[in-house]
Amino acid sequence: MRIRSLGVIDDAVVELSPGFTAVTGETGAGKTMVVTSLGLLLGGRADPALVRIGAGKAVVEGRITVPEDATAAVRAEEAGAELDDGALLISRTVSAEGRSRAHLGGRSVPVGVLAELADELVAVHGQTDQQGLLKLSRQRQALDRYAGDAVAVPLAKYGEAYKRLRAVSAELDEITTRARERAQEADMLRYGLDEIAAVEPRAGEDVELAEEAERLGHAEALASAAAAAHAALAGNPEDPEGVDAGTLVAGAQRALDAVRSHDPALAALADRIGEIGILLRDAAGDLAGYADDLDADPLRLAAVEERRAALTGLTRKYGDDIAAVLAWAENGAARLTELDGDDERIGELTAERDALRAELGGLAQALTDARTEAAERFAAAVTAELASLAMPHARVSFDIRQTEDPDGVEVGGRPVAYGPAGADEVELLLAPHPGAPARPIAKGASGGELSRVMLAVEVVFAGTDPVPTYLFDEVDAGVGGKAAVEIGRRLARLAKTAQVVVVTHLPQVAAFADRQLLVEKTNDGSVTRSGVKVLEGEDRVRELSRMLAGQEDSETARAHAEELLATARGDL
Repeated sequence: MRIRSLGVIDDAVVELSPGFTAVTGETGAGKTMVVTSLGLLLGGRADPALVRIGAGKAVVEGRITVPEDATAAVRAEEAGAELDDGALLISRTVSAEGRSRAHLGGRSVPVGVLAELADELVAVHGQTDQQGLLKLSRQRQALDRYAGDAVAVPLAKYGEAYKRLRAVSAELDEITTRARERAQEADMLRYGLDEIAAVEPRAGEDVELAEEAERLGHAEALASAAAAAHAALAGNPEDPEGVDAGTLVAGAQRALDAVRSHDPALAALADRIGEIGILLRDAAGDLAGYADDLDADPLRLAAVEERRAALTGLTRKYGDDIAAVLAWAENGAARLTELDGDDERIGELTAERDALRAELGGLAQALTDARTEAAERFAAAVTAELASLAMPHARVSFDIRQTEDPDGVEVGGRPVAYGPAGADEVELLLAPHPGAPARPIAKGASGGELSRVMLAVEVVFAGTDPVPTYLFDEVDAGVGGKAAVEIGRRLARLAKTAQVVVVTHLPQVAAFADRQLLVEKTNDGSVTRSGVKVLEGEDRVRELSRMLAGQEDSETARAHAEELLATARGDL
């Protein structure tokens, strides 16, 4: 990795070799920045506070060897990345303003893609992970991870049924809790539909009646106008001397017909006047029929106005016109059918809910059985690891229990509380020595014991769910003496099958490393390119002496450091 402008690091290159690499240095020298850098490369949160003061951005670049058939390589290629001689080139930039960019195999990618690769490439553990192991949920997750498909398969089925049960229960609660509101809505709809049905409106009836009312209200004026128009066109029988339009047009046509043979143009005009005469006679006939058919009955007018008042009562409540009223009636009938079907729907949902609860109970029982079986194997494996970590008499076990709940699902013949991961509460117990009661590790484990329990758990995982690289950030805190030696020895064994990087302050751990890196500051308080160096020979003895006694040149410390190195080499 190359690290630039990150924390106290100005510009440094960290070469992590295969096997076991120990990273050491004075407190505050920047050792933890190695962990932070790797976290950024693997999609960790970009904190602008990490950018070195005075710099515009921090940059971390890394080269990670990945087998071509590995899941991480396939996912990287899907994102458009290219492998460089079997390695992935990853770059992460964090600006002082908080902006973050990621590149993978020469392509710009979302940071989330790096996070997807993380689980396949590196397992990072620090002191915060120890605190996380104290949480019951993390302990259950650890057990489920160890159990593999035995838990994963029923847990996936359980999760689907659990989601469906929540959806069904929510819908059932919504229907039942709003029963009064829905009943009131149904009553309102029935009243409105009954009112509309009593009137029996027709589409367009309001427009037709308005026109008829207008005609009936002016019947006398309409009849008088029609009679006058008819007289003007066809003549008035009571005035034989009067001149009407029909007589005048007929006279004009006779005058032209007498000479039409002499001029085709005049003949055409005579034909047009003949057409006018026909139109006049038709119009006069229609006027006579209109006058005869005109209904001036005041009783009919009263009936029309009464009908219009009934329609107006509907449009006042249910729409701007009768078309809108009829649309409201159609929608209201559909909604009423839906509301009337609630009782049936409640029955269906209740039956489905009961079936899902029974199904969940069976799946929860399957999860309990699988976890119980895996817990025995997991506890035995962790206990065996603790024996090699200077805790030969410690015993690890799991307490798998359920809490009774009358509203829960039935597991083992009794109703118990349940959640998205089943009905089990899983707690890791530790008995540090014979005769000691098994107590939750949150209460019964010291800092050093917790570090070793966590390391033992990770070593067990390494055998069942391996990753290429393990990074431990001072997980040996609170440990010393023989226990520290055993931790170093166990890390060295783990490094035979995986790359192990350990940030440590313990010389007993560092002595077992295949390579030791020293992080040291310059006089101005920064770590430069020369500030991360590989220690060999005399330099490594001096650093181990400093870690042992705080004195690089102490003969006693040097002798102890050389003895540690000899012990580690002999063990390996």
